[in-house]
Amino acid sequence: MFKTLANWVVSAITIFIVATYVPGFEVDSFLTALIVALVLGIVNAFIKPIITILTLPITILTLGLFAFVINALLIWGISAIVAGFTITGFVPALIGAIALWLINLIIHFVIFPIKAA
Repeated sequence: MFKTLANWVVSAITIFIVATYVPGFEVDSFLTALIVALVLGIVNAFIKPIITILTLPITILTLGLFAFVINALLIWGISAIVAGFTITGFVPALIGAIALWLINLIIHFVIFPIKAA
């Protein structure tokens, strides 16, 4: 339970950091970032696997880089749903998706290190 809540808060912090540095990627408040992180988690759990399976051939052809395009489109779609979260185009969504992945990767390695067996 604690790990899930910590992951949610870390994702919200990451969204807030990306909104600070990526032009065209805007979040009104930290509460909005928490809501975006929650909606993004739900979308990643239910919708993303279906889209990933449907686009598997192009993802394989691009050696996995199309996954960033999928993430960007999902984040861009979430900006249409959540009030206070604005993305002005596909390029900020793509840069934001890459930045979210990179920052989340670094933070999770620091906070939740991989334990040796």
